[in-house]
Amino acid sequence: MNIEVRFAELRDLGHCTRIDGDVDAQILRWKVRRREIIVAEVEGRPVGYLRLEYLWSQVPYIGLIRVVPEHRRRGVGKAMLHFLEEFLRSKGHRWLYSSSQADEPEPQAWHRHMGFRECGFIAGINRGEVGEVFFRKPLAD
Repeated sequence: MNIEVRFAELRDLGHCTRIDGDVDAQILRWKVRRREIIVAEVEGRPVGYLRLEYLWSQVPYIGLIRVVPEHRRRGVGKAMLHFLEEFLRSKGHRWLYSSSQADEPEPQAWHRHMGFRECGFIAGINRGEVGEVFFRKPLAD
């Protein structure tokens, strides 16, 4: 399976909006222009999505990473993560942060498998008072 990973373009906004319905389309358009959305494709079909955020306008943070169910566990998430890491290294960043809800063991396991280490917790931040586990990964070669 050949996975193509790239920054999203304006033509990808429909795909981005379908996957990331919690973010207003105008904000997604702005993020696409700022190279803060990454997409993965297989045979020209979008199968993955990653939204980059910057905490305090400086610290890179994965706001959302999703892979369509039929392409999970096939390296799509890993490919998007590696693409992002290379980009961030080229910009001089030393760390990448991410998080997962406390009641989501599979995404937490993925983060650990990808080299992230737990670095914090915020209680009750999500719907239903579910906490959020935060992760950090070094970007040094």
